[in-house]
Amino acid sequence: MTPAGDFRTSYRADTTIFPTRNSRIALWLGLALLCAAPLALGRYELGLLVNIGIMGIAALGLNILVGFTGQISIGHAAFFGFGAFASAWLHDAAHIPVALCIPLAGVMTAAVGLVFGAPAARLKGLYLAIATLAAQFILEDFFARAQWFTGGVAGRITEPFEILGWRADREESFFYVVLAWVVIMFVGAANLMRTRDGRALVAVRDHYLSAEIMGINLAYYRTLSFGIASFYAGVAGALYAHYLLFVSVEAFNILLSIQFLGMVIIGGLGSVSGSLMGAAFMVLLPEVVQAGADALAGGAIDRALRLGASISFLREMAIGAVIILFLIFEPDGLARRWRLIKAYWKLYPYSH
Repeated sequence: MTPAGDFRTSYRADTTIFPTRNSRIALWLGLALLCAAPLALGRYELGLLVNIGIMGIAALGLNILVGFTGQISIGHAAFFGFGAFASAWLHDAAHIPVALCIPLAGVMTAAVGLVFGAPAARLKGLYLAIATLAAQFILEDFFARAQWFTGGVAGRITEPFEILGWRADREESFFYVVLAWVVIMFVGAANLMRTRDGRALVAVRDHYLSAEIMGINLAYYRTLSFGIASFYAGVAGALYAHYLLFVSVEAFNILLSIQFLGMVIIGGLGSVSGSLMGAAFMVLLPEVVQAGADALAGGAIDRALRLGASISFLREMAIGAVIILFLIFEPDGLARRWRLIKAYWKLYPYSH
């Protein structure tokens, strides 16, 4: 006789990533559809998916730091850029294959993140935010001056991803590289949160005094979270570099750091899947707004309101307005909304 309800008799069962048969079927079906995407989508649509994957990896690293550990960072874009330049430098200077340069760039960025994350052992709140802001400007200045590493203000040309003679120099091929890294990094993060270290990070966020009383080393885990976040940013930056085949200093400024924070907040603090949702939101929103602005340009509304050249600013205005409204009406992010939708259909028609 099958018991009614949802029974979990062990901690392992409670922390299963895909607890039901339907969730596992949906996972494999989703992966199959993504693998078939290059056969059905054009280069523009695939480019959007590639950008969502890359930004999603970087946002996940920041979410581990901000959402799971409760720290703050306004310099995530600098670590993203360091990973991009590090991968290009490793390939040019040491002639390491691009496939190995990507994880090595993540390791190098993690080492830099541990150095800049050291103040997290003693600082918190606004003081930590200022320290990470300083890291942003220090690394930006380093990028502009270290011509041997970044190419200086002229930027650096990168090589396409290649493994066993297969080159990923187009959206149709590079999409699979990004998809593989997205699966690896997101599965890794989900499993990290199931370990003792992952639970320690969450304990530091929820109540650091109680965590310290329980024997958790606050300095160690706060610094570790910076290293993990930097590793994710470095891998994402390396993928970004070998996708564009060129990286420049101007791309990794403070505005990109704010965008990463927006991805984390919109997707949902402390949510692995929410990081990807937030990245998708931030990547697709400008495209949707731009399409709307293009449709209005030269139309009746444009002529009646005499918007003229100012219509080009609708994109930036709408993005800011949507983000503000989103934070007011859905402060827990898209991940919570997705959980509510799943719960509704799971209990339907008795979902009231």
